[in-house]
Amino acid sequence: MGTIEIAGLTRTFKGVTAVDDVTLTIDDGEFLVLLGPSGCGKTTLLRILAGLLEPTAGSITVDGTDITRTPSRRRDLAMVFQSYALYPHLTVAKNLAFPLTARRGRPRPDRAEIDRRVTEVARTLDIAHLLQRRPRELSGGQRQRVAVGRALVRNPRAYLMDEPLSNLDAKLRTATRHELTSLHRTLGATFVYVTHDQVEAMTMATKIVILDHGRIEQVGTPADVYDRPATRFVAGFIGSPAMNLLDAELTGVGGQVFVHTDGISGRLWPGRLDPTAVTLGVRPEHLRPIDAAGAAGHHGVLIDAVVGTVENLGNEEIAYCRIESGATIAVRGNRTGALAEGAPITLAADPERIHLFDPETGVRLEWIDDPVPDPAATDLVSA
Repeated sequence: MGTIEIAGLTRTFKGVTAVDDVTLTIDDGEFLVLLGPSGCGKTTLLRILAGLLEPTAGSITVDGTDITRTPSRRRDLAMVFQSYALYPHLTVAKNLAFPLTARRGRPRPDRAEIDRRVTEVARTLDIAHLLQRRPRELSGGQRQRVAVGRALVRNPRAYLMDEPLSNLDAKLRTATRHELTSLHRTLGATFVYVTHDQVEAMTMATKIVILDHGRIEQVGTPADVYDRPATRFVAGFIGSPAMNLLDAELTGVGGQVFVHTDGISGRLWPGRLDPTAVTLGVRPEHLRPIDAAGAAGHHGVLIDAVVGTVENLGNEEIAYCRIESGATIAVRGNRTGALAEGAPITLAADPERIHLFDPETGVRLEWIDDPVPDPAATDLVSA
């Protein structure tokens, strides 16, 4: 079992709040990723879970037991560090066995049990042929497997991982990512994983927690945070290129809601609305070039722009276009070669692909389809 409950967790350093009133439940068997930019508090939160830092306020329980003030060695949580932290003078076998042989104040397995666990973990991670080597004789990927194996040999209640792939090259990072995902499925254990790499988060996590300035912006599945970002910050952080975010105004005219601003116009959906400033969001892959005939009958958003840089990614291309307001938007699609730098272009997005955010609070806004209209009410509400 490895259910972790965090309540009101806060940590300050000399007046600076690194983790700000975080409340979160990590279910047993989950692969939870703490995601956010540098300095958002994700590593601090993980180190508090591990017992390497004490919280200023709040509590942590594991399987119903309060461990907030429990020393790290007694928490039964295994930590995998970014720097591997292997003992250079020990062989791989002794590095793997160290968590079992160095136990203080707790029962120590006998030699046969230690050898059995080391052999089993080495076989699982495909490092059995490396057991007699020392860390300096290993590649970066092999060292990472040993670091993970040292955590696995303990069979803890949960695994805590602090950006374990950041020191690997791109190809090895992809391969190791697949191995960790497969390992999680095999073990069925709780993983708490810190990264700033959204590709790692989207491909590995069963649940993502997005942090900014020590606070939780959104908790959800990878599909949740991508398809329905809860805030403008999440919308601008998830995705590569990120979601296009533009200042706009919505107005209700003749029972229809329209959007308009410099270079942007369109009819969105039936409804009524007083003039309202919003942040309009649309993902690059949901924009498509459209000709004049298609634009005339389009029900959705139209954006007039000029093509700037076009990036060829092999199977697709990304064009960065300038709109009338001076902002730059990204367009992602199949590589056709039809987009020429400096050429005018009209881009279209369907209404169901449009995201709206409050320009002041950044909170997601939703349009409510009200079957019984209230002339005095608005159908645009905070999500």
